[in-house]
Amino acid sequence: MLRWIEQERFNTGMDTEAIATPQATGPRAADPLLPLSNPLAPPPESVTVFRAGSAGSAAEGHAWRSEVSERSSDSLWRPLVEHRLDVRLTGEEPEAALSEILIRWDEHLTGVASAGDWDTAAVVARPSREPAGSAELLRHGFAPVRVLAVRPADRLAAAGPPAEPGVRLRAAEPADLDTAVELYTELQRYDAQFGLVTLRENAGELLRADLAAQLDRTEPTVWLAELYGRPLGFLRLQYPPETDWVAPFVAAERVGYLSSLQVSEAARSSGVGTALAAHAHQLYDEAGIDAVLLHHTLASPRSTPFWYGHGYRPLWTYWYRRPAVYSRNAARS
Repeated sequence: MLRWIEQERFNTGMDTEAIATPQATGPRAADPLLPLSNPLAPPPESVTVFRAGSAGSAAEGHAWRSEVSERSSDSLWRPLVEHRLDVRLTGEEPEAALSEILIRWDEHLTGVASAGDWDTAAVVARPSREPAGSAELLRHGFAPVRVLAVRPADRLAAAGPPAEPGVRLRAAEPADLDTAVELYTELQRYDAQFGLVTLRENAGELLRADLAAQLDRTEPTVWLAELYGRPLGFLRLQYPPETDWVAPFVAAERVGYLSSLQVSEAARSSGVGTALAAHAHQLYDEAGIDAVLLHHTLASPRSTPFWYGHGYRPLWTYWYRRPAVYSRNAARS
């Protein structure tokens, strides 16, 4: 039985020092690649804090809202509004405390989110190697949808990727914009099947503007794979300092982010994906990158086995409930 429950609300200007405290020793001990400081600390704006506990176990959650514009390229890969909860669990049996926090958060969400709005989601990110609380999240309608995976640098790997018959890799140029947009669009349409990526009417416009800026760079960040002369594969990379937004999620000094890798249906099982992944890892090793991060959809029958077969493993798991507040009427419509 729970012995205590608390709920507090802080506004802009609050002291976020307490929220940005280091991760508990449990998750850090279970995964040495987790950062010492908390990368999920909310911004210094309106935050609601929930606390519950009993018998030496406790849970604490910090809830806040994240929103992007429809005109932002970020809107293509997430709901416009995400209600996020950063959860800390302590003790041997924190499940009951977490369940109470999720109940309180649900009550809070009914007052700030429209029921049945597909462009909202409730999101809880958890260290992948900390399973405590998973059953409670499932009971409250959440599903593990997205993973932030990590691949530590492989300094002992052979120089250069192995050659794949008929596959040629080259840096994309401005003249390749149409091809890059087509491959990127294929990736978005495929990932949309799993419920997180959102197909928007302005997707083509946003993708084109985003890729055009990348192709104008002096140092290439977009690569194409040609299979017997046909461009059928696409790779996009980020290097420091562009990766500052994701670097806090891993205990590494120099972090690379593999933004996307797409292989056209016509080139599946041809070695194009393997060649692109090996090329990315070679480039990152040459740049002195200590760890490479990427996001992938956990339910994808392509992404999950592919990336874990190339040295990646889960670091953070993102549990989603979309819409944030369920509506039976909306589900029937």
